[in-house]
This record gives sequence, C-alpha cells and structure tokens, in this order.
Amino acid sequence: MNEARYATFGGNTPVEILAGLTDALLKPVPETAPEIWPTLAWAGWAYERDEHGNESARHPDAILSLRRRAVEPGEDFFWTAEATLPTGLGGRERIWHAYFDDRMPPHLIAAFTRALALDEPVQRRHYDVPHSHLVTQERGPRGEQLAHAHEARLKTVRATARKTRRTALAAQTAPSTTAAVPARSR
Repeated sequence: MNEARYATFGGNTPVEILAGLTDALLKPVPETAPEIWPTLAWAGWAYERDEHGNESARHPDAILSLRRRAVEPGEDFFWTAEATLPTGLGGRERIWHAYFDDRMPPHLIAAFTRALALDEPVQRRHYDVPHSHLVTQERGPRGEQLAHAHEARLKTVRATARKTRRTALAAQTAPSTTAAVPARSR
C-alpha cells in the first residue's frame, strides 16, 4: 500500500539539491536503508541528538542545517532543511527551506542529504540569488557548455526512466510458460 508523503520546498531552494532528490525517484529503491547522518558528519557538519530522539546537523559555516524532530515527544517526526543568515540583531533570516514528513522513503531523504552535503560551487550570476553577497564571480562554464551539460543530464535521466519503466513492466508480467514442443523426427 502506498501511503501519502509530504514535501515542500521554498522558492530559492537550489535546483542542484532538488535534482539530487528527483534523480533518486528514477532509481530502484535500495534493499537497505541508506545512512543519512554519517553523510553530513563526513562533510564536516556538527551532529546532535537529544533525549527525545530529535536529531540535527549544522554545516560548519552555520548557514545550512538539517533537523529531524517531533513537536511533542511520541509524535511523528518531520524533517526541515534550511539555509539562514544572521541578521546582525541576534536573529536569522531564512534564504530557503525544505520540509519532509517522516513517511518520505529513507533513500529519498538520503539523496537529498547527499546533494545538500556537496561542497561544489553552483553556477549563478550576481543577481540570480536573493543574497548576492554570497555569490563569488568566477569564470566557469558558459552558455553552450552549460547547455550541453544540461542536455547530457536530461538524456541520462530519460534513459534511466525508460530502463526503470521497462524493468517494472517486466516484473509485472509473468513469464510465459509454454510447453516445450518435442522435435519432429523424420
């Protein structure tokens, strides 16, 4: 039985992080649940767990965080990922956010987390993000190179989706059991 899942993303959530999640939708579900918190620990994030089972990790620069918590002990958990900046007045201003309920399959949370933990720069122009002071202008791939890279990624995703559909269809159809026809003799 498929149970309903809930996920929501803020408008400024980086597409590279969303791609990590959506690409995982096209892959077969792993037989064992992947680890989530060790991925962040290996990337240098600080991890904490409290006496109620709430867990959180924070990037060393304190801008990114991931939390799995319940509002009240014994309630269902939910996931929150955020990028925030200090306001200078003791508060924090949210740049983007993502929420998942705890029914989200672990392999999808793990894929999102792996993309969140990547330390690769993303290609953005100075005013393409709400906080342009976070963007460093460097020479990188331009126009045609980005278009070719995007086209190659789409081609790979489409091929993976076709293969996944064929595999699922083959699993649904039972193999035909035709009786062997004896060879004729002369």
